[in-house]
Amino acid sequence: MAYPKLTDKPGAIETAARIAAGEISPLEAVDAAIARIEHLDTHINAVVVCDFERARDAAKAMDKSAPSDATPLFGVPMTIKESFDIAGLPTTWGHEAHRDNIATADSAVVRKLKAAGAIFLGKTNVPPDLADWQSNNPVYGRTNNPHDHERSPGGSSGGSAAAVASGMVPCEFGTDIGGSVRVPAHFCGVWGHKSSWGLVSKEGHDHPLMAGRGAHDGVLSIAGPLARNGADLSLLTRITTDRPLEERRAPLSQMRFLALIDHPDCETDDGVRGPLKAALDTMRQAGATVDTSSDILPDLAAQHADYMRMLNVAMARGAPGKDGKRASATDWFNMLDLQYRNELAWAKVFETYDFVLAPPAPVLAVPHTDGRVFDGEIEVNGRQVRGAAGLCWAGLATFPNLPSTVLPIGASGDLPCGMQVMGPRWADLSTIAAAEAIGQVLHS
Repeated sequence: MAYPKLTDKPGAIETAARIAAGEISPLEAVDAAIARIEHLDTHINAVVVCDFERARDAAKAMDKSAPSDATPLFGVPMTIKESFDIAGLPTTWGHEAHRDNIATADSAVVRKLKAAGAIFLGKTNVPPDLADWQSNNPVYGRTNNPHDHERSPGGSSGGSAAAVASGMVPCEFGTDIGGSVRVPAHFCGVWGHKSSWGLVSKEGHDHPLMAGRGAHDGVLSIAGPLARNGADLSLLTRITTDRPLEERRAPLSQMRFLALIDHPDCETDDGVRGPLKAALDTMRQAGATVDTSSDILPDLAAQHADYMRMLNVAMARGAPGKDGKRASATDWFNMLDLQYRNELAWAKVFETYDFVLAPPAPVLAVPHTDGRVFDGEIEVNGRQVRGAAGLCWAGLATFPNLPSTVLPIGASGDLPCGMQVMGPRWADLSTIAAAEAIGQVLHS
């Protein structure tokens, strides 16, 4: 099943293999990526913090050494979401007031990726406070979707997905609390992975107001990779976690899926529904068992209401909501109890089904808008719907702390469409492997 691809540039593993074989040097790989950024980013504006000179210096130093088993990303150029600290670069989270907030140390994810041999060329664009499905802010301006410059690449890891989709860099790393990895992957036609909560450390991914003081790894929010193939997602996940993970691989004919196309809180647009149903039909033809309903599914409306309440409290760090009310400590503990019960309910689902499939969002890439998507409306099948209702599919995996891998499955017109593959907690490598198996059938 075809989906729009904008580049044939190699991914991370392939780039590392070419360097290891002596076909190109780390410096040549870095210079080629810099040239792509300088050529493409005039119209996309994805890489908003450039660190080219230090990247070239790091690559020159690597030219005097050789890759090893400990450096699977040896010489691979990449960028990372602006909200991750890299020593010597600004971390603004899209706020003019924090333009001069210069990080003094690398975040944990950056340290692990550097230790694996990656070379950072800079950082990619975000919305203010990482709180929109657009990537537009007063510091760096607006990032355009590389498939259609009048549309959003998603958010909050929109610059990340745009850089990967356009071919500027082979891989990226973002964060996700409201679909912030999955929705940009869906909007831009790339692969993205929302990791199990707690799998990847978010040390050094702190709001500038907390700079230098450290902050707890907040509920719901995770760090996860973006790439142009599943193998790169798997490698990036392995590199950035300290937790041993098992990977289950099986042919589609031995897998049982529960596919969700409709959600009680928001209608699914036909631009998403069409590619999703076509993908499910192709999977069935390949021998997969795909159900579209189940009595053991948790109450999705209740789950979404609980997710939105916890999300709003977490994003506001307990500040009063729009109604002036503040959540109490008792309220918070009750939310944690509801979240735990929801996680147990999903564990029951995975006793019957290997994976759950769903749209990453109810719509394809949305047109640019001046305000936040969540404060306005989105168009679903010709009707205007509250923008915040679009978060229904994001919360599906976020609230119960589950892993979810997004792969591109097709397109409606020129816009790509993705699908998320959810699995049990800590089954991160297995959801990526399942997405790869699906991709092999759809993209052959």
